[in-house]
Formats: sequence, C-alpha cells, structure tokens
Amino acid sequence: MLEQSAPISSLVQATYKAREAEGILDRYFYRKIGFRLAQFFAKLGMTPVAVTLLGGLFGITAGHFYFYRDLRLNIAGMILHVCANALDNADGQLARITGRGSRAGRIIDSLVDHIIFVNIYVHLTLRCLMEGASPAVCLLALAAGISHALQGAAADYYRNGFLYFVTGRSRAQLDSSVSLREDYKKLDWRRQPWQKFLLATYLNFTLQQEMLAPKLNELRVAADRLFPDEIPDWLKTRYRDRARPMFKWWGFLMTNTRMIILFLLLLAGQPIWYFWIELTVFNVLLIWLVVRQSNMFESLLETVTTHRHPAPIG
Repeated sequence: MLEQSAPISSLVQATYKAREAEGILDRYFYRKIGFRLAQFFAKLGMTPVAVTLLGGLFGITAGHFYFYRDLRLNIAGMILHVCANALDNADGQLARITGRGSRAGRIIDSLVDHIIFVNIYVHLTLRCLMEGASPAVCLLALAAGISHALQGAAADYYRNGFLYFVTGRSRAQLDSSVSLREDYKKLDWRRQPWQKFLLATYLNFTLQQEMLAPKLNELRVAADRLFPDEIPDWLKTRYRDRARPMFKWWGFLMTNTRMIILFLLLLAGQPIWYFWIELTVFNVLLIWLVVRQSNMFESLLETVTTHRHPAPIG
C-alpha cells in the first residue's frame, strides 16, 4: 500500500502508468476520482476485477439509455458513462496500490471495455433504424465498430510500447504473441476453460496489435535480445523524445475523445454522425499515426542493431 502520509497529489501520480501517457482529462479528472474510488474499494476489500465488472454494468446501462430519443435519458446515460470510465480508471489504480494486478484482470478489463462499446454501437444502430434510417446503417455501424476496435488496439499498443521502453518493463503490458501462444498451449479446455478462453481472447488481441505495428514488435524483440537486463538510458531518452510529441494525437483515438464526440452528437440528436466520424476522421488519423510511428521504429531499430552504444546526443 502507498504511504497515506504522502501528499495526495503524489499518491495519485504514483498510480499513473506514466504521466506522459495520461490524457488531460485523465490527469485532472478521472485519475483523481479514480484514486478516491480505489481507496474506498480497498477499504471494502473489493478486487480490481469486481470494480471492472461494476464499471461494465454502468457502461452497459448507459448504452441502453442512448437508444431512446429522449434527451433526459441520454443525459442520464452520459452520467453513467462517465461513472463507468471513472471505475475503469479506479480498477487499475486499485490494482497498483494494493499489488493485486494480474494478467487475467487486464484481459477482463479489456473485454469489458469492448462489451461496453459493442453495446453502445448496437443501441445507436437500433435507434437509427427506429428513426427511419436505411438498413444499410447496420453495415455503417459494423464498419465503424471494426474501425473503432483497430484504432483502440493501435493506441493501446503504442502506449504500452512507450511504457516498455521509457518507464521500465515492469510498468508495461507489452506481451508477445509468441509467449502467449506457449502459455495458451499449456492450458486445457476441459480443466481450465475460463482461463483458456481469456488467454485466447488476449492472444487474438495481441496478434492484431502486432499486425498493426510490426516494427514496434521487431524493436521490442531486438531490445530483449540485446538488453535482457534493462533498457539503456540512451534508448529510453531517444524513444521518449521521438514518441512524446505524438501522444496528443493518439489521445484523439482513445476513450475520452470518443465520449466527448458521442455526447455532443447525442445532445444534437444526430448519433448517426458518430459512425461517420469513426470511419473518416479517425481512420485517416490512424493511418497517419501508424506511418509516422513505423518510421520512428524503423529508425530506432537501425540504431539499436548497429549502434548499441552510440555517442551521447548533443
């Protein structure tokens, strides 16, 4: 547990994965609320997974309220959605301050996040159909949902790449599909069905991320081979300096931006435009960021493999 005599701001920051990887809303709103919630749940003896599931209940209920063309219900849904996001922050903070984090917990957290947004997409689609939209809106929503999944996977992978190379391997969640597949083979469907299902889900998610960012995976493999004990300071510095300017752009593909856009469109009574923004603006941004990041990783990979001990920068 963290020492309670420390200043509250220091305690909250200790639950960050990395300050650079936190969005503005996360730093000044969700992390502060999440920390208080984490302290409360710790006193109750709740596990991080229990908090995750509670957040999922809030998020699923919010999605149902988005179905109705009633601004009061929509606003109630927005409040519940914000609560779900606060709980999504709290579960990770609870895991860090109690030392009860686990890979299974991270997988369940990711699975619940996906269920919440699938539920939202389904209810928005049904709302559009009830309002007289063409059945083609189902294809639009499906394409937007797939785009959403890819955007979220890429943003999460790049953020974990930053944590891995800059803040230390222990703070990151950058698993390899190779090691995950070995763990998966060790489990038996008959004796460990739940664990095998969770790992199958996580393996599939990791494979998608590695396909979206093959150069990051190559860089991680090379770094693990050349620097098995610790990432050298010169590589940490180079990675941080190259990656940090892009975080503000990756932030647009994360949950907070999506929620703000969704809330504005619900207030305007035009939720169908949420699908179009996913397909156009966010996909263009994703492609641009993937190209930039790929160039960055290729440059770092060349440096790592040919200059293990380069001269100091500047």
